[in-house]
Amino acid sequence: MPRPDPSVWKGPELGGPEEWRLDLSETRLAEIDAALQETRRRDLTLLRLTAADFPLPGLAADLARLSAVLDQGHGFAVVRGIPVERLGESAASTVFWGIGRHLGHPVPQNADGVVLGHVRDTGRSLGDPAVRGYQTREALPFHTDPADLLALMPLREPRSGGRVSLVSSAAVHDAVLELRPDLAGRLHRTYHFDRRDEHAPGEPPCTSAPLVTRPGGPAGAPGMRYNRCYLESAQRFPEVPRLEPEDRELFDLIDSVAASPDHRLDLDLRVGDLLLVNTHRVMHARSAFEDHRPPEPGRHLLRLWLASPRGAGSQDTPSWVTLRDVIRPRATAAPRATNSRRKPA
Repeated sequence: MPRPDPSVWKGPELGGPEEWRLDLSETRLAEIDAALQETRRRDLTLLRLTAADFPLPGLAADLARLSAVLDQGHGFAVVRGIPVERLGESAASTVFWGIGRHLGHPVPQNADGVVLGHVRDTGRSLGDPAVRGYQTREALPFHTDPADLLALMPLREPRSGGRVSLVSSAAVHDAVLELRPDLAGRLHRTYHFDRRDEHAPGEPPCTSAPLVTRPGGPAGAPGMRYNRCYLESAQRFPEVPRLEPEDRELFDLIDSVAASPDHRLDLDLRVGDLLLVNTHRVMHARSAFEDHRPPEPGRHLLRLWLASPRGAGSQDTPSWVTLRDVIRPRATAAPRATNSRRKPA
């Protein structure tokens, strides 16, 4: 009998967190502190900091094991116990970046070239086509980000809400085939995704791709590339083909299956957690949240989009981000952190 693909899972049936969680020991925390001291000694800017500049002798081996879980296992992992409150935002950002560099290469998250993102409510709404989900407090249905790996680390929690949920893309795909085989062909059609004004003059305002990918090659479990908000807002452009009623039926089914408690896994991320997601294998969602009343600070997460050195997990399948068709810095923008002059704390 062929071995079941571990990327096909249902939340309630997953094993214990020891399969996908790494709790940092005092020894590993001492490694992180030593790496921070090394960055201060060498006076490196954040963007110049590589994995070699942030040495983690033992933790690097743990991260290599998590990489195998991301590429060949469930497709997600959580590192728990980063001392964010002790470190402060600046030093925690350096730790986040340093760990990320052991997993992949940071890529721009917007057309301004920002590579260290900040997820927090700016008072804006997704109803504005120039706004993206990380700038709002609204619920974000299940979707994928245009990167190989997504990394999120909370710095501050909200007053309420903001729960993160994950679902196996392959399990959603299989459920759609079982429930509505008549819609199966539409999974492989080319759809257009709104770039939300993240494009330079003269460039197309949308990118196009099928919903289903094969991150492990032709014989691998299917992955999904999906963001209904962007699929529907792309309809504002007259040159984009119109969505048909069956397309919206397919989107409804994907949304309902992904959000079902029979499929999803809910995670209450805490300050000090670091979530890693292989976006080729796992979709993620976020519930709406309410922030504390001023002057208390609101919900704040750091975000990295990483190009994996292994691409999408197969030499036959190019990395989404190396295609550079979703987020590409404008010609005048150079890759930068939120503040390009920031040095590691």
